[in-house]
Amino acid sequence: MANYPLKVILVDDDEDDRLLFKKAMDELKIKTELVLFEEGIELMEFLNNGINKLPAIIFLDLNMPVKNGMECLKEIRATDKFKDVSIAIYSTSSSESDIEKTFIHGANIYIKKPYNYKKLKDVIDQVLKIKWQYFNSSLNRENFLMRL
Repeated sequence: MANYPLKVILVDDDEDDRLLFKKAMDELKIKTELVLFEEGIELMEFLNNGINKLPAIIFLDLNMPVKNGMECLKEIRATDKFKDVSIAIYSTSSSESDIEKTFIHGANIYIKKPYNYKKLKDVIDQVLKIKWQYFNSSLNRENFLMRL
């Protein structure tokens, strides 16, 4: 890992989930800069303002009011300047349809939200350690869904 902080964004409308995610990130030994949003419109305004440094990875909840995660995913993948941003769908949904749609629309990985704190920390740690530039070239349905 480089000495500079890895910029990470979490977009989740559930305040408790955001707080647990932040706590887990704070306990990891990876230097990160975490930016939190509670809905998709905030995320897209942040990404499109041209001032902010783009994140290395976005953890994106699917089920949010106003602008949901699928809408954000499609908009991000339709914009060339975001092509190097990795997107981890981070959702309570285990619907095969949701998983398939996010795969088709360009998410890098699908993570079903863990139900305990230790698993949450493990998932975040594993995802942040992936060398995305190499992982993307071998993306397939078998390694798309992260199972713990």
